[in-house]
Amino acid sequence: MSFFDNPGMLAPARVTRIDLAKGGFILACSDALGEVTRCIGDWLEYWAARTPNALFLAERHPESGEWIKLTYAEVREQVGKLAQGLLDLGVGPTSPVVCLSDNSLDQALLSLATMHIGRPFATVSSAYSRLAKDFSKVATILQELAPGAVYASDGAVYASAIRASAVSCPVILSTNSYQVEGSLPLAEVMRVRETPAVMEAFARITPETHAKYLLTSGSTGRPKIAINTHRMLCANQKQIQQSWPFLKEEKPVLVSWLPWSHTFGANHNFNMVLCNGGSFYIDEGRPVPGQMEKSVRNLREVQPNLYFNVPRGFDALIAFLEEDESFARDFFGRLRAVFYAAAALPQSTWDRLERAAQKVLGEKVWFTSAWGATETSPLITNVHWRLDGPGCIGAPVAGTAIKFLPNGDKLEMRVKGPQVFPGYLNNPEKTAEAFDEDGYYMIGDAGYLIDPANPEKGIAFNGRVAEDFKLTTGTWVSVGTLRVRAVTALAPYAQDVVVTGHDRDEVGLLIFPSPAAKDVPQDTLHAHLREGLRKLKAEGGGGSSQSPTRAMLLDEPPNLDAGEITDKGYINQRAVLARRAEEVLSLHNSPKLDRVVFLK
Repeated sequence: MSFFDNPGMLAPARVTRIDLAKGGFILACSDALGEVTRCIGDWLEYWAARTPNALFLAERHPESGEWIKLTYAEVREQVGKLAQGLLDLGVGPTSPVVCLSDNSLDQALLSLATMHIGRPFATVSSAYSRLAKDFSKVATILQELAPGAVYASDGAVYASAIRASAVSCPVILSTNSYQVEGSLPLAEVMRVRETPAVMEAFARITPETHAKYLLTSGSTGRPKIAINTHRMLCANQKQIQQSWPFLKEEKPVLVSWLPWSHTFGANHNFNMVLCNGGSFYIDEGRPVPGQMEKSVRNLREVQPNLYFNVPRGFDALIAFLEEDESFARDFFGRLRAVFYAAAALPQSTWDRLERAAQKVLGEKVWFTSAWGATETSPLITNVHWRLDGPGCIGAPVAGTAIKFLPNGDKLEMRVKGPQVFPGYLNNPEKTAEAFDEDGYYMIGDAGYLIDPANPEKGIAFNGRVAEDFKLTTGTWVSVGTLRVRAVTALAPYAQDVVVTGHDRDEVGLLIFPSPAAKDVPQDTLHAHLREGLRKLKAEGGGGSSQSPTRAMLLDEPPNLDAGEITDKGYINQRAVLARRAEEVLSLHNSPKLDRVVFLK
C-alpha cells in the first residue's frame, strides 16, 4: 500500500456540507477531534521522561560553526531553572515575557520556561528593533503588552530599542548585558535550582490560560495582539496529528529559519516538533544573497524529513538545487514533504522544484499546503493527499467548520473551531468586530470548492476579500489570484508583483525584479514581460479584471522598515500601494517608457 493510500500515514479527507437558507454553505470535517493535551508543557514533560536522550534543539555556534545540541532531558532541566528564575524575578501570571530578537536556543528555552509556569510569552519581530530607524512601533507594542520582563539576545544590538521604549520591567540579555543599565545576563537568571514552586505553577495551568501573545502581521497604528491559549495551540497540534498520522512513526526533523514572531514558524513548526518528539535545527540562514548558502549547508548536513518555506525561500533554494546535484540528492534524500503556505506558490516555482526532485529521485516529491492565521493557531485546513498543482489549501481539520458566504463575486470564508482565538488583548472593540453573529471568526479570505460535487477534494484559495477592488467598469479584480498568475507568467524576471488599478479603467502591475532581471538587456527584458502580459490575457479569456495592460519595473526593492515586506518575505500590497502612490500614478497616467511595458 502506498503512502497516499494508507490511512495510517495520511487520513482520508472526510467532510460534511450543509447548505444555508440565505445562500452559502458550511463545510466541516466529519472526524471528531480526539483528546487534547492540557498545556504546552505536558509535551516537554512527556518526552523528557520517555526519550530523555533524543535530540530536541540545535543551533550553530556563532564562532566555531559547530552544532550546539540539547536533548529533551537537557531542555527540561534548563527550562526548570529558567522558570524558577522568572518566578524569583516576580513575573506575574498576567505579565508576558517579551522577546525582541531572532530565533535562538535561548529564546526557545525562555519561551518554554515562561509557558511552563503559566505566563504568556510574546515574540515581537526583530526588525522593529534591529533594522528600524524609528523605535516608536516597538515602544507602542511594549506599552500595549505591559511585560513582566523583556528579553533580547545581544545588548549591543537591541540596547537602542530598549532604551527608546523606556522599559521599566527587568531586562534579560544573553550577551553584552552591560549595554543596558540594570539588565540581567540570562545565565544569571538561570543560575538557580528549580524548587517545587515551578511544578506548583505548572499544575495551575488550564486550557484557557494564555500561552502566547502574537501580533497580527502588517498592522499599523495601535497593534492588534492576538491571544493564544494553551487549548488553541494543543488542539491545533492534535488536528495536525489526525491529518498526518505518519508523524506518530516518523518524528519530524526540521531545519527552519521562519521567525517565531509569526504563528507558522512558532505555533505550527516548533510546536509540531515538540508535540511529536522530533528535532528542530535553527537555521541561521535567510533566503537572500549571501545568506542562503548557510541554509544550504544546514540542509545538506541535517537532511530534514519535512521542509517548510515561503515562496521567496523556495525561489532562493531552487538555484542551488538546479546547479548542485549532490546537494539536491542530500536535500531530497529523506524528504517526506515540501510545504508551502496557502496558494502563494507560483506554478513556475512548483514546476522547477518538481523537476529537481524528479532528476534525483526518479519520482515526484509530495507538495502539501494549509491555510490559517495568527488568530487560528494557525491551522484551519490541511492537505493530506497528493496535489497536482498549487492553489488547493486542503480541507477543514478535525473539529473545524468553515462558513462560505457570498461577498461580491467571491465566497468569503469564516471559521469556527477549538483553535480559534478568544479575542485581541485589551481590545474589546476589535474583538467584537472579528466575529459574526454565529461566533465565526471573520478571517477576510475567500475560497471555493475545487469540485462542488466532491467537496473532499478540498478548497481553492481565492485571495483576500479586503485586497480586491473594482475597476471603473464595475468589474471586480481578484488581487490574490492575479498576483500568483502574474509571477508565473513573468518568470524568471519577476520576484513579486503588486496589482494596481483601483477606480481605474485598466489593471496594472508594479514589478519587483528578480536578480536574474539585472543580467538581461532592457530590450530583451521588456520583450519577455510583454509576452508575459499576453499570456495573462490569453489565460484570462481577455477579460479586463485578469488582464493587466501595463507593468512598471521598480528600481527600489521592497522596504522592510516601511512595512512593504514582512520578515517572512511576504509583500504587503496595501503598504506598497500607499508608499509608491507616485509610481502608481505614473504607471496609469504618465508612464515612463524606459520602465513601463505595455500590452500590445
